[in-house]
Amino acid sequence: MALWLDMLRTPMAAPETARLRTMRLSWLALCVTLAGAVTLLDQLRGRIGRAAPCLIAVLLATALVVTVLYLRAKRRADAAYLDQLAERE
Repeated sequence: MALWLDMLRTPMAAPETARLRTMRLSWLALCVTLAGAVTLLDQLRGRIGRAAPCLIAVLLATALVVTVLYLRAKRRADAAYLDQLAERE
């Protein structure tokens, strides 16, 4: 069997669980919110004053934390899934 065909038949990631989906969608929402806050920084400064850059910093820190947590959970789920597949064979 050709290597590329073997790679196509081999699952490379675990099916997405509800928890991983929630984490991924939360990360996506944080990124969109962060992009919007950076784009609208002048308007935010006009409305909430000097707290606007702090708000952006909090959004950025939260997005970084959620990224690390998601990647760790995803790596664990993928490893467990691949181990389970290896045990079946």
